[in-house]
Amino acid sequence: MPKVEITIPEHLEMQIAQMVERGEFVNREEAIEDLLSTGIKAYKTSGPMDEEEPGLENDGMMGHDDEYVF
Repeated sequence: MPKVEITIPEHLEMQIAQMVERGEFVNREEAIEDLLSTGIKAYKTSGPMDEEEPGLENDGMMGHDDEYVF
């Protein structure tokens, strides 16, 4: 299996360590592999968040932000 080296923010490292301590994962490596795999699957399912379908308005229905107009 290929090895990858990454640098992550302290708060993410702490969250991963807590999940390992709680027994959600056997070790850091398993946690990172599983979380990364889950994230990639979710990304493939939903796609990038900044892409919008052509022809759809950005501001809700008929230009209104938080209400529907009938």
